[in-house]
Amino acid sequence: MAPKTPPLFFTLSLISLLSLTFFYLHYTTTPPPPQNTQNTLPPTQNSINVYISPLPRSLNYGLLEQYWAITSDQRIGSEVDNEIRKTLLPKQSGKSLPYPENPIIKQYSAEYWILGDLLTPEELKGESFAKRVMDSGQADVVFVPFFATLSAELQLGISKGVFRKRVEENEDYMRQKMVVDLVKKSEAWQKSGGRDHVFVITDPVAMWHVKDEIAPAILLVVDFGGWYRLDSKASKDNSSDSTIHHTQVSLLKDVIVPYTHLLPRLHISENQKRHSLLYFKGAKHRHRGGLVREKLWDLLINEAGVIMEEGFPNATGKEQSIKGMRTSEFCLHPAGDTPTSCRLFDAIQSLCIPVIVSDNIELPFEGMVDYSEFSVFVAVGDALRPNWLVKHLKGYSSKQKDRFRENMAQVQPIFQYDNGHPGGIGPTPPDGTVNHIWRKVHQKLPMIREAIIRERRKPPGVSVPLRCHCT
Repeated sequence: MAPKTPPLFFTLSLISLLSLTFFYLHYTTTPPPPQNTQNTLPPTQNSINVYISPLPRSLNYGLLEQYWAITSDQRIGSEVDNEIRKTLLPKQSGKSLPYPENPIIKQYSAEYWILGDLLTPEELKGESFAKRVMDSGQADVVFVPFFATLSAELQLGISKGVFRKRVEENEDYMRQKMVVDLVKKSEAWQKSGGRDHVFVITDPVAMWHVKDEIAPAILLVVDFGGWYRLDSKASKDNSSDSTIHHTQVSLLKDVIVPYTHLLPRLHISENQKRHSLLYFKGAKHRHRGGLVREKLWDLLINEAGVIMEEGFPNATGKEQSIKGMRTSEFCLHPAGDTPTSCRLFDAIQSLCIPVIVSDNIELPFEGMVDYSEFSVFVAVGDALRPNWLVKHLKGYSSKQKDRFRENMAQVQPIFQYDNGHPGGIGPTPPDGTVNHIWRKVHQKLPMIREAIIRERRKPPGVSVPLRCHCT
């Protein structure tokens, strides 16, 4: 006969079993997520919700139609678009219009591609990071669809003399004023003070007259070079309106975006032997920080293996630029009127190792892209030392230069706006520029929400001082 289990042993066993069960359930079961309230941040998302501010068509695609309706444009770089007007556009009747190919305008085409992606039907969007919502209350940000570059360039082509004047004859100014008036009256702006609104201002002359009014918003800019320096041509009376204080632009809220590259992509498999050491094509004489360019030009013009060409990548100069960048190991990137230019992104697409001569430059998507893996950064003081730059570049081995180009080939798609669809309306490449812009904006959201909440809790009549966020 089997011995009986002692009651005390049975009781202790049961207590141990219950304890183990409680431990397992308590420490291995995932707790339910906390409910989201008005004062808590939403969980991490793999997309951003974007509401399109309802501006009239005349402020975006209507400007595109107005541009192509011009019979002829005599400005520099316009010959390519004049040819499109004669040959392509008659066949495009009823179809979406392309963005201008004029290099002066094309390099600032971000708003065209961003809006095209947002207008793409959701079932076709694929891996677009931005999801359009039809209710501003459901949006993370509000996109303002103003083609600011086209507006400015149309005015410069029609009547350049009034461009910097706040008069009715300046149609660009009147359009800027209309955009600001319409947006500021909206419920979305009233709720946030505009801090969650996104404006594209890549052209340094775009939205010239209203920069101070939209400064609280999220600004998509190519750099801060034109924002807080007085323009020498501005009249004395208007000088206070021609600049933005350094407290109103910040890497905490704004996003540095690439220029649209003008030269075609060279794939790494197509790369051939490069015969020149260093290449540069552009204007020798510039203003502001671009004065360094003139000094570099004089130092390098007679150096063996260095090609310094003065010109512009228009219909004639484009082929010259393609050849120069694809047959040179390095491409010089000194500052112009502003710290950056589309030349950097043409070099990347040409697999020409950028030599960035600048002590103060903002670059797109830093934190996502490490430029030191495919670019050479040189201090201005070193670059201006006689014989120093050429000797420095000759010190890179073939293995190092090949590695630079391999890394460059990996990031080429990141600097690609074009989605390959007529009129720009179609899914954006998942690894392309538009998606990277929205990812960068998404990173800013916690700071944007903090600024909105701080503004709401201000007592009436109290002014919160602007702070300089130096990075």
